[in-house]
Amino acid sequence: MSREILLLADALAREKNVEPEVVFGAIEAALAHATRKHHGEDIDVRVEIDRRNGDYSAFRRWEVLPDEAGLEAPDRQYLHFEALEIDPEAQVGGFIEEPIEAVDFGRIGAQAAKQVILQKIRDAEREQVLDDFLARNETLVTGTVKRMERGSAVVESGRIEGRLEKDQMIPKENLRMGDRVRAYLMRVERGGRGPQLILSRTAPQFIMELFRLEVPEVEEGIVEIKAAARDPGIRAKIAVKSNDPRVDPQGTCIGVRGSRVTAVTNELNGERVDIVLWSPDPAQFVINALAPAEVTSIVVDEDKHAMDVVVEPEQMDVAIGRHGQNVRLASEMTGWTVNLLSVDEAEQKHQQESAGLIQMFMVKLDLDEDVAQVLVEEGFTSLEEVAYVPLAEMLEIEVFDEDTVNELRSRARDALLTDAIRGEEAVETAAADLMSVDGMDEGTAAQLTSKGVQNAVDLADLAVDELVELTGMDEERAKALIMTARAPLLSGE
Repeated sequence: MSREILLLADALAREKNVEPEVVFGAIEAALAHATRKHHGEDIDVRVEIDRRNGDYSAFRRWEVLPDEAGLEAPDRQYLHFEALEIDPEAQVGGFIEEPIEAVDFGRIGAQAAKQVILQKIRDAEREQVLDDFLARNETLVTGTVKRMERGSAVVESGRIEGRLEKDQMIPKENLRMGDRVRAYLMRVERGGRGPQLILSRTAPQFIMELFRLEVPEVEEGIVEIKAAARDPGIRAKIAVKSNDPRVDPQGTCIGVRGSRVTAVTNELNGERVDIVLWSPDPAQFVINALAPAEVTSIVVDEDKHAMDVVVEPEQMDVAIGRHGQNVRLASEMTGWTVNLLSVDEAEQKHQQESAGLIQMFMVKLDLDEDVAQVLVEEGFTSLEEVAYVPLAEMLEIEVFDEDTVNELRSRARDALLTDAIRGEEAVETAAADLMSVDGMDEGTAAQLTSKGVQNAVDLADLAVDELVELTGMDEERAKALIMTARAPLLSGE
């Protein structure tokens, strides 16, 4: 029988075009399965075939678990201290083995063995095909709709199957069995039916790959597509840049008489595509992304990662777009929150912000309104700027002499110090309140106060998952702390 195993492994490897090792693994699995059935127990069996002469041995094995773990399957598991009595070198996560009688290869059910072996080989073939596909780094999949399942399409591409869910299809497109279709490869899922490609026709990456297909300059790296945003089937925006000053990236992607962009639009079920210039300057990028609207001015808020974009009243509808589509796509593509304002709205907002800053400087620095207004008009927006902007820059303000500047800087620093002390006192008070909760420790209390949880009532209002996210503690402790904080509230104290 040993020679028969070697002959079978060689024949199947040649017939199925897989590595002999895959066939040996399949035969070992079939023998292990038959041996388990022969012994009639819920045991774990490993079979090892000698690749040189075909001899094989069977081993019963037990997985080694940590001592604190419970045994779910005593016939297949040992706790670590038990394993050490059998093998002093046993490690957690390893196995303890002992030889057992293996089923004769000729006696195992021929049909059962064949099914196990062929299934293993089929799985290996699928994995090999998939690995070959992924090795080509292809993300654009072209295939044929093999069948429809509950609105989703199963797409056959060569010897690989992909799944295109209904929510990943372009709205109003009607795919039928036999249709040729292109889609973007989002990920690979490995399930009981083998590896399957998960596809999308609505992902922004899909339109980027289509332009790569239609525009040779993109494939060659002369033109880059930096970002994309889509309202599938209706409108899309892509941002392009050229790595060659002689090449117009917009014109290149549009093509002669619009041939290239039209080919992409046809593939996307008529989706209109705006091609805009990418810019390393975020403000200019947003202005380009809002085209065809004309921008009057723009204010960037780095902290909020947002921009106030001002347009003339007659440009507002163009900037917003149908159902807010233009500004929404511009925001998605650039990654910035875009707030559209008319000229009047921008002026009103500016006046409100200026009034607030003037009031803050008057209170914090004990200034009269005229001096505070000068600071605002010169662009100062915080105490830190007044305290630490270089002296030479402040002396450039005509109405300020050196004594005035020094006094302003001194007051600003004193105000910052006072605010810092008050902040520390508030944190200490909050931490002390939180420490009254049984089970709380100083580190967790400090962590919570830094995240805005100021007292036991705030802690009681949190959900378990929120507390876990804020602190990283385990759910058991989070639940206990919250219930302890809620106890006085529930009892009416």
